[in-house]
Amino acid sequence: MSLQGRRVLVTGAGGFIGSHLAERLVREGAEVRAMVHYNALGSRGWLDRSPLVQAMEVLPGDITDADSTRQACAGVEVIFHLAALIAIPYSYVAPRSYVRTNVEGTVNVLQAARDLGAARVIQTSTSEVYGTARIVPIPESHPLQAQSPYAASKIASDKIAESFHLSFGLPVTILRPFNTFGPRQSARAVIPTVIRQLLAGDEVRIGNTAPRRDFNFVANTVDAFVTTALADRAIGATVHFGSGREISVGDMIHAVAKILGREPRIVTETQRVRKEGSEVERLIADNSHAAAMFGWQPGVTFEAGLAETIAWFRDQPLDAGASRYVV
Repeated sequence: MSLQGRRVLVTGAGGFIGSHLAERLVREGAEVRAMVHYNALGSRGWLDRSPLVQAMEVLPGDITDADSTRQACAGVEVIFHLAALIAIPYSYVAPRSYVRTNVEGTVNVLQAARDLGAARVIQTSTSEVYGTARIVPIPESHPLQAQSPYAASKIASDKIAESFHLSFGLPVTILRPFNTFGPRQSARAVIPTVIRQLLAGDEVRIGNTAPRRDFNFVANTVDAFVTTALADRAIGATVHFGSGREISVGDMIHAVAKILGREPRIVTETQRVRKEGSEVERLIADNSHAAAMFGWQPGVTFEAGLAETIAWFRDQPLDAGASRYVV
């Protein structure tokens, strides 16, 4: 089975993972419709810098608008639903906006897919739905715990997707990536934050260095989307895709510093610390389900992915506010 010639939609295609996925789908020979968030500047996000954008149909829209979403879903076979608000700190400030985008937006995609007869919907989840791990490594059966409004909105959107499969037979797969990193990731994310600060100097302003994460390079996550879309046995399933390895934030800082030849001075900045009760201490994926179902394994190691990510950030303009905290 192949994606060659198949009509596919990527929502959130202007974003970090979405832009990489849209490019991979073009390379796979798919007919790609890329839905990007409409804005008055006409920006298509990272697709503005993609060498493959001319091979895509780029459609500005708004996932929270049912009509806009239905237009995007019309005539496509496979829907990769990535559009979401993802910044955890901002979800403390504006939780309703996360419900509108992540929950209501997902309902709009699912309803359009159902009405228009899509052959597959890939719902993008997050490892944040588990909160701090109670079982390590984390299996798909792990209890859900919303330790932030963002996590709550993603739990709700996943469950809505599950309900459309169980209630209406919509062919849905819930793909749950763990801590994706790589080129184009927002400077708000922890690895880009550290890289940018160490490119500017030796000081790293950070919140908590103790949490442990399953950092997985973006090419691995994109491969998981393609693998899942090609596997009928994934219909109705929730599947983990991570590196299967946990690394503390502190160890990640030292790994970045080693590549850059820096001696980091780590400064705890209280505004970067998550709210009490909200910090997720451990995340590590149990990939055994993905391995058994598809033979999937991450192809790029943390070290190789980190080197590629640092190389990409070296080529980007470094503003004077590299150490400034942005919600």
